Amino acid sequence: MSSTPSFKDLEVVDNINPDSNYSILVSIPEFNCVCPRTGLPDFGCINIEYTPNKYIVELKSLKLYIVKFRNLGIFHEEVTNKILKDFKAASKPKKLKVHGDFSPRGGIKTEVFCKD
Repeated sequence: MSSTPSFKDLEVVDNINPDSNYSILVSIPEFNCVCPRTGLPDFGCINIEYTPNKYIVELKSLKLYIVKFRNLGIFHEEVTNKILKDFKAASKPKKLKVHGDFSPRGGIKTEVFCKD
């Protein structure tokens, strides 16, 4: 298994209700990565909201995908956009939003909102 997160890490299963316009909200409150400038850990909550099309993302694979960010040096904006792009490539949802809500560091709090 590669140590860099990839859309290929996200397994999908058939959506048994593809004609329904329901949404799924997945919250990952223990997200962490590393600041690429300081090497210090960054913590936050990643929220993924999507309206599935033909597939839904299997949650264990999502957990294993997210863990790969733990030692990765990446900016908040980049990680939020990467999750959006990887999730879209893997599951091809009708609608997709990713919200990165990062813990304050040095008196600055960051939230990143991405949608497709």
